[in-house]
Amino acid sequence: MSSNFNTLNDKINTTNCSSETDNCCDFCNIDQNRIVDSNGLAYCIRDDEPITKYHTLIISKRHAATYFDLFETEVTAVFNLILKQKEYIERMDKAVTGFNIIINSGKDARQTVFHCHLHLIPRRKGDIKNLNEVASYMIR
Repeated sequence: MSSNFNTLNDKINTTNCSSETDNCCDFCNIDQNRIVDSNGLAYCIRDDEPITKYHTLIISKRHAATYFDLFETEVTAVFNLILKQKEYIERMDKAVTGFNIIINSGKDARQTVFHCHLHLIPRRKGDIKNLNEVASYMIR
């Protein structure tokens, strides 16, 4: 498997935008100062409009429109950052007792930025009185 991983990594363009893309998205042109963690294939930023403190976006470095467009190695890289950020957030905030992991994939799922990203939302007891607040935020 490691040789397959290297072959796939060689084929994955982790630069901001492919040469075929005329207009890059916000995630392809992210301010490097916003990045709180990264690995070879993905990076994390804090959400501009957080549902709760430490609401984090995990974003593929390669411009892939949806989660389903990621290569297996990219899915693994994203998952590793989810785990790493979860552990970091739990260390920073002992009140965190759970997480929502949310992926909107496609226009009809209310995806608004067509560059693969996942929301890691820390939850605390009683932080949001109505779960519909989270749902309405994610599908607005």
